[in-house]
Amino acid sequence: MQKTVKLLRKPITSTLIAVLFGFLVASVVLLAAGYNPAEAFGALFHGIFSKPKYISNVIIKAAPITLTAISVAFAYRAGLFNIGAEGQYIVGAIASTLVGYLLHLPAVLQVPLVILSGMAAGALYGGLIGLLKARFGIHEVLTSIMLNWIALYLSNFVVQSKLFHQPNSTATYPVQRSSYTMLLPNWKTSDEGLAFLRQHKWLSEILLKTDVNFGFLTAVAAALLIWFLLYRSVKGFEFRAVGSNHAAAELSGIPVKRNMVQAMLIAGALSGLAAAMIITGTNPHRISTLAAFENNGFNGLSVAFIAGSSPIGCIFAGLLFGGLLYGGQSIQAEVGAPTEVINIMIGTIVFFVALTRIVPALADRLERRGSRRAE
Repeated sequence: MQKTVKLLRKPITSTLIAVLFGFLVASVVLLAAGYNPAEAFGALFHGIFSKPKYISNVIIKAAPITLTAISVAFAYRAGLFNIGAEGQYIVGAIASTLVGYLLHLPAVLQVPLVILSGMAAGALYGGLIGLLKARFGIHEVLTSIMLNWIALYLSNFVVQSKLFHQPNSTATYPVQRSSYTMLLPNWKTSDEGLAFLRQHKWLSEILLKTDVNFGFLTAVAAALLIWFLLYRSVKGFEFRAVGSNHAAAELSGIPVKRNMVQAMLIAGALSGLAAAMIITGTNPHRISTLAAFENNGFNGLSVAFIAGSSPIGCIFAGLLFGGLLYGGQSIQAEVGAPTEVINIMIGTIVFFVALTRIVPALADRLERRGSRRAE
């Protein structure tokens, strides 16, 4: 009994239960629609694990979502609901594209400048939300939603501008090749590289058939850095104190308003970093006209909830989310079931994650019942 109670009290248990219920609800929906859940989930896992290029694409898909999730999780720990990660991502993509296109520098200089430009744009956009909250008390959800739409239309304005619009397309000019953060982009297409890859089929499939890049490694590094900042530094203690109780933090001498702005600057920089890694790491290395949000920021919101706002948890939740999004395409291709089933599954997982307090409450109830029996 004691082991069961301890297991139920662990945050990972609540998350795993939420994932299980997500699959159960998706199974019911599939059955109601006349599809075999076993075949559908078989197609899902086949689309994730059956080939090296599928696994690579899942990791590539997970990278920006993980970074925006860390952005949301970090802001949440500081008491702020960063629903504006989508807008911060968009302005980061704009800045990275423009700087990457206009500058013609060696890669050792070009890559850092392009990435830093994306981070700076995202940080300023996020910092504006924090400033409006700290200075005028305007709720961050309202300003975030408004700024998300401004970012979308700003992106489309840039795409259509004469200076950056590529003729006969709905996109800007791509960034310079020296901006790329893909793994060995020049070597893998050289005669020497191709000769080596012919002898290693699995590596050839990953390097030649996917845009494998440093995005996910960057996300892992960012998660570790944010974890260290939050839990192993004085500044992180201030952020968490402000997030736990504004009034108590202010009474103890912590500058609440300054920490709000700083937290949103960091959160925005993380979302901008996600965009910069996509622009530099995956084709077509540019921004296109947006008819709607691409949902990299909004998906990060869901991932942060699934991870329980843990920076390290965002790594694993991001991989789960990336796998569902990428592998979900196989459900329609192989079984014929609509890919909306994956959205239902994700929504259900997030819904049950929101009910995570039920599991520890169940553990307490079991413990009390065990104590009564012992008496």
